[in-house]
Amino acid sequence: MLSQKCKYALQALLVLARENSDSLLLVSDIAAAENLPKKFLEAILLELNRNGLVRSRRGRGGGYALAKPADLITFGQVVRIMDGPLAPLSCVSVNYYRRCDDCRDEQSCEIRRVMRRVRDAIASELDGTSLADALAEGRPAALAIGQVAG
Repeated sequence: MLSQKCKYALQALLVLARENSDSLLLVSDIAAAENLPKKFLEAILLELNRNGLVRSRRGRGGGYALAKPADLITFGQVVRIMDGPLAPLSCVSVNYYRRCDDCRDEQSCEIRRVMRRVRDAIASELDGTSLADALAEGRPAALAIGQVAG
């Protein structure tokens, strides 16, 4: 299950992805757009900034914007930054592997086999979906491919 922190991060990134990459949005504007708690959102945006997904500028005319194009930021990246590994068990984690304390034989463990498939399915979906993909899914087909309705 995604944490509230991760969900807010995704919501904020999608708000930024809808904007022109040169535009900087204030935390208060992002929070208002998605009805998010401003103080919590500030901490989330700082973490996203430290991890290279958003850029910020302080002072007058400051705010936040995506640090790279929306098609290069995946849901998988965001979930890993906010919530850690995607794997439901540490013994099937690609980056954070740790053997289960009570496991007799990993190779024959039925639970591990199923959880590996679960991990692969989750990773495939999250790593294969960018912010741009998510935004395009919500648009009418003609607009999603750049056609102008006339």
